[in-house]
Amino acid sequence: MKEFHDRLHKKYYYMIISFIILLMVAGLVIDNPFNSRFVIHGVMVIVISTCLLLYPRYENTWLRYMTVISSTGYFYTLFYLYPETWSDFVLLCFIPAFSILFFDKKLFFFSLVLNIGFIAFTFSYIGWIDKGQFYPYIYIDMTGNVVNFIASQILLYFIFHLTDLRMQKQRLYYEQVQQAERMRTTGQLAAAVAHEIRNPLTVVKGFLQYYAEDEALSQKQNFPLMINELDTAEHVISEFLSISKPDSVEKVQKIDVETVLMDVTELLTMYGLLNDNSIHLHVGKECNVFANSIEMKQLFINLIKNAIEASRDTGTVSVKVHKEKGYVIMRITDNGKGMTKEELANLGTPFYSLKSKGTGLGLMICFNIVEKFNGKILFDSTPDKGTTVTLQFPIAS
Repeated sequence: MKEFHDRLHKKYYYMIISFIILLMVAGLVIDNPFNSRFVIHGVMVIVISTCLLLYPRYENTWLRYMTVISSTGYFYTLFYLYPETWSDFVLLCFIPAFSILFFDKKLFFFSLVLNIGFIAFTFSYIGWIDKGQFYPYIYIDMTGNVVNFIASQILLYFIFHLTDLRMQKQRLYYEQVQQAERMRTTGQLAAAVAHEIRNPLTVVKGFLQYYAEDEALSQKQNFPLMINELDTAEHVISEFLSISKPDSVEKVQKIDVETVLMDVTELLTMYGLLNDNSIHLHVGKECNVFANSIEMKQLFINLIKNAIEASRDTGTVSVKVHKEKGYVIMRITDNGKGMTKEELANLGTPFYSLKSKGTGLGLMICFNIVEKFNGKILFDSTPDKGTTVTLQFPIAS
């Protein structure tokens, strides 16, 4: 279906572009004698037509800039080749509108600055050199034309600004809908898994407690260990069940990130050595956040453990924490094989994992914890180079 829509959009694009090219060719050949002006005009038509036709096939940044530059050059070429056509000046005023169609903020400002630079040169030429010889309709009311041009650029800026805000709101809404759906699915999964596993554990624990009190049984030294392990499993499942209850009240307090990370790295150091990896920790002073200490430990354990497992042999997992503009920034970096854009986009999805026996629930829990404490989590990865996970939480003042 997506491929069908892509083809449909390209079909409409080529239909519109073909019509535009037809108009440009008509403007070139109708009542236009073959001379140097015709040749220059024809070259510009070929250049801009080529850019417009190539864009859907090679959709990248440099081609966008080339298209905007060639369009700007085309309209200014018409203005200088045919000074008797007053409507060309109107087209100059709305050149940046073309870049709005690409929804690229940098490209729009580039087009705006480029157009202002060209028009400044144009007005200087008309005012000091031409002096109304070829452009009397501009020279007679130079001030008014300058004001009109500035007003048109301001209008285009506001149109772009409002369009950009709307796009950002739509993007945010789409991400929130995705996150809500992800949490709903995970909550249902957590409730089902917890229910199915918790009951057998309770039964086994009860029998072990019963046998531990039976004096007729010998060799009971392992019973406390088994009961302790079952307690641990039951606690983990209870934590997992909390995913399905996002509104439950947790003990939130001011915690020192350094203290939490020291405990976590001490816990995972041996695990890292077993995988021929080491953990380097560097934490700035007074990096405090409001959170639940147990959940923060769970968050760091999941992320650092993933980094260790992803790292190459004799690799290093770097954990750095610092304060920046009212936030505590934490970066966990490994030198593993990295991930593609498609793999990054699926992170946090239940049952999606790059591990052979993974379920993807660990990262889902991480997303849940970060969101609960008003944080952000970002992944930056390059294939064959490694991955950096960036966490951002408001500073606890």
